Amino acid sequence: MNRALILQLTREDLVDRYAGSLLGGLWTFVQPLLNMLVFILVFSKIMQSRLPAVAGMYGYSIYLISGLLGWIAFSGTLTRTTTVFLDRAGIIKKIRVNLISFPLSILLSDAIVFAISFGFFFAFLVIISHPMSWHLLWLLPIFVLQQAFAVTLGLVLAQLCVFYRDIKEAVAVLLQLWFWLTPIVYVASILPEGVHALMELNPIYPIIDAYHSIVLHAQAPDISALAPLIVGVICLGLIATWMMRRLEGDIRDMI
Repeated sequence: MNRALILQLTREDLVDRYAGSLLGGLWTFVQPLLNMLVFILVFSKIMQSRLPAVAGMYGYSIYLISGLLGWIAFSGTLTRTTTVFLDRAGIIKKIRVNLISFPLSILLSDAIVFAISFGFFFAFLVIISHPMSWHLLWLLPIFVLQQAFAVTLGLVLAQLCVFYRDIKEAVAVLLQLWFWLTPIVYVASILPEGVHALMELNPIYPIIDAYHSIVLHAQAPDISALAPLIVGVICLGLIATWMMRRLEGDIRDMI
């Protein structure tokens, strides 16, 4: 594994793409901050959205942002990992490098952006005096599990995408549908009773629900609900590793 390459790709993703602009790498901070301010202004001040059983004018904004930050990191990592070998074909053809370096650089880059975004969110929670507790420590293992799911699933799809290019478009469509099937902008309690059972089939739902529990309600996540996802991530990791051993030569030839 080439650590120097991983760090270089991460820097390129966060800083070098803004080379020549006035603010440079500061744009990495501007976008998440602006998005958060818009959500708070629109839903708390203009629409005055409220959550049942949650006191305060910012309840819905906290609910929305806590779930949305997790979803953005997950979907971004999955999307970019799915096409990483095609996107980095120029480097792969020129340098004999461990292919796993490329998705790892995506993981690192998205983790930094998530940390920046959540840092702004945390500052907002402090400003409005939102109750917080030690349960916030759960955010790290939840984020790690979420990103492990994104990168292992993405690695399986990335290898298939080299041979079947339609997978890139299919993932984009799937993520749009997946977003609306997950209670991020709405509350699960408004769904019909029969739909609640189907939520157990949505692997990202316990992750988003964990963010809501930790941030909004200052409660520990439901570990039993996360257990199937943990098993799924392990299985996806084994599948991705097996595929890489079998297909690495073909991948280098096909891109």
